Amino acid sequence: MLIISEELARDLVSVEEAIHSVESAFAAMARGDARNYPVVREVVGYRDAVYGVKTGCDTSAPFLGLKAGGYWPHNVKKGLSNHQSSTLLFDPETGRASALVSANYLTGARTGASSAIATKYLSRPDSQILGIIGTGVQAEYQLKATMAVRRLTKVHAWDPSADNLAKFGQTVGGLGLEFVAESEREAVVGQADVLITVTPSQQALVDKAWVRPGTHISAMGCDTKGKQELDPRLVAASTLFVDEAEQAMTIGEFQHAYAGGLITESSFRGSIGQVIEGMCDGRRNDEEITIFDGTGVSLQDLVVAALAVRLAEEKGLGASVEY
Repeated sequence: MLIISEELARDLVSVEEAIHSVESAFAAMARGDARNYPVVREVVGYRDAVYGVKTGCDTSAPFLGLKAGGYWPHNVKKGLSNHQSSTLLFDPETGRASALVSANYLTGARTGASSAIATKYLSRPDSQILGIIGTGVQAEYQLKATMAVRRLTKVHAWDPSADNLAKFGQTVGGLGLEFVAESEREAVVGQADVLITVTPSQQALVDKAWVRPGTHISAMGCDTKGKQELDPRLVAASTLFVDEAEQAMTIGEFQHAYAGGLITESSFRGSIGQVIEGMCDGRRNDEEITIFDGTGVSLQDLVVAALAVRLAEEKGLGASVEY
């Protein structure tokens, strides 16, 4: 078995490579070559933790495996990331465990990648201004991935934490972009060509009235029942895209509009994989408001882990152990 540490995974997989790999996984899902299996996600009842297991297989690659981990909210006091996860890959020929990959960085990278892919296919090509609601750890991944697909010039951001905003502003400035820290969410939304929401909120943070025609929104914070970032009326009035429809309706951003009867599954124009494969239209004009519900699927995790393993093997890196 090959073991890849957190530091090595970070060194091996670039933002651009993560985007390319996740795009291929979305396309494989649309073709029917790859499938996500049912998700397990539970409140642990200890240390306020939430734990989950995501599994899947891509028969065209091929790869097979699972990612296990979750959210431990008290870790930051211990000098650790609150999000902790690991990916276990299996040899699809034999079922033997073949690699264990630390997945904290890779989870951030694949989440940023999925949002960037949606921005690439659904936003207006001339989009230059990025708005971000929520400037925690994930915001940097979102920023760098978006920069890989659009020529950004300015970033407007909001966060309830002044420290988070200030730290994120330093990151934005270090990348050569203008940064505006906003005290109100409405100001961020009203300026954005591309809006990314990446918070753990359980109430709507973005009102329908604030969003300009032509805006693309990547809603990336909802991956659990009860979470919410967008006004359901905004969802109902927009053109909708998903990573996986079932998750969008049950644990994603669209769960609230769906539960309220404002949308049905037929309201989705399609998955981002179907857009990539040319099976459905993406943005049809410059006035549409498009929303991508990025719930996070196992194949995103597995494809970046498989990439890390391939690159490590090519370079003779990682720790090999008998298993």
